[in-house]
Amino acid sequence: MRTTAVALAVTLLGGLAVATPVTATAADGAPIGFAAVNALGQNGTTGGAGGPEVTVSTAADLIAAIKAPGPRVVRVQGMITLPAGMHDVSSDKTIVGVGAASGVTGGGFNVGLPVSETTTPPADAVHNVIIRNLVFRNATDDSINVQMFSHHVWIDHNDLSRGYDGLIDIKRGSSYVTVSWNHVHDHAKNMLLGHSDSNGAQDTGHLKVTYHHNFFDKTSQRNPRTRFGNPVHIFNNYFLNNSDTGPACQAQSGCWIEGNYFDDVEEPMTNSYSGPKGNIVERNNVYVNSGKPVVGGTVTDPRTYYQYTLDPPASVKSLVTQGAGTGKI
Repeated sequence: MRTTAVALAVTLLGGLAVATPVTATAADGAPIGFAAVNALGQNGTTGGAGGPEVTVSTAADLIAAIKAPGPRVVRVQGMITLPAGMHDVSSDKTIVGVGAASGVTGGGFNVGLPVSETTTPPADAVHNVIIRNLVFRNATDDSINVQMFSHHVWIDHNDLSRGYDGLIDIKRGSSYVTVSWNHVHDHAKNMLLGHSDSNGAQDTGHLKVTYHHNFFDKTSQRNPRTRFGNPVHIFNNYFLNNSDTGPACQAQSGCWIEGNYFDDVEEPMTNSYSGPKGNIVERNNVYVNSGKPVVGGTVTDPRTYYQYTLDPPASVKSLVTQGAGTGKI
């Protein structure tokens, strides 16, 4: 059920990459991919480690705990009905469900400052947030939204479905994010990376995201739909019966798509979905009863930022269906 990868933590100093190798296991306490990279003054993603731990079972306590200043581990006990809308998460937080059936319904989490048109990352951008082992249901907006140059966010082993808008949206200059081992299902507008074709001034050079070992289970579109990010690394995911498309990479984004298993997917991947074209490098994927990938262009190799080890793509269906979602960590 577990997969092991060797990540490479990278600090960007004057445009030069200084690497420190670390080992991460997907079901353990450290991310693989962009959330593990040292950048923007943040050494990987540790969430609320070192801060107090609090267990919450009411909406008022949860909302207060996730927005409180300073590091904190917030343990969510049971299903909590939140007021409609998005609820802010501040920096240095770990939000983790207790058991397999804890989470939120009615509202969603916003990781990021209020929307503005600035193209300069703010000094107080939200950063270092972990969201794990939570059930998200019936959000009145997004289930999880990451925005406004937020960075170092790890979204892992959650079960998300039946929201109003996106299940996991990442936009407006956010970067160094890993989305891993999530089970997404019974939803159409799944994952968006970059909110519009006209936001290049804010997004270019950002939106660096790793998607690995997620179960895209009958989610028809936005699996993910990407703009401007390069590289967007999509590896070892299981795509099942996505009636529109798998990854749709457009608006100058660059997707490196490898080692995935596409099962009954009409259009497994495309760089020409809607609006301006993007770029896709496709390697070593499995296609079962699926259409032909539409690829082309150039993409930055993710190994520019970190090292990783792929699981054999033929084993991905079994690994992901057994390991994704809640109750596995």
